[in-house]
Amino acid sequence: QLQLVESGGGLVQPGGSLRLSCTASGSISDNYHIGWFRQSPGKDREGVSCMSNSDGNIYYTESRNARFIMSKDNAKSTVYLQMNSLEPEDTAVYYCGAVNARYSTMEAMCTLPYLPNYWGQGTQVTVSS
Repeated sequence: QLQLVESGGGLVQPGGSLRLSCTASGSISDNYHIGWFRQSPGKDREGVSCMSNSDGNIYYTESRNARFIMSKDNAKSTVYLQMNSLEPEDTAVYYCGAVNARYSTMEAMCTLPYLPNYWGQGTQVTVSS
């Protein structure tokens, strides 16, 4: 079992930045793909970026003009999502999700948000003036 806990959300003005964190615990020695997803009111959950735990490769579902950057700290079992130049359209609950690499590719997990079978509780990001 894998447990995921997100943090770092909040209220930010347009053009501002936030860094989200997702800390994993439990069976972290297994090979998982882990990613960031978001869900806005009235919309389906969508993938933002996903990372292979084995080699650290990262997949972004959209370019977003490189405003979002995913990274990880292995020593802390934590992945991050640095979000810059935030726009009101980025307002959403951001979730950390993971799936065992035996059952999905990294790209598939990111484009098919129903694939992750481990989820954090989510963290609210609100971009507003």
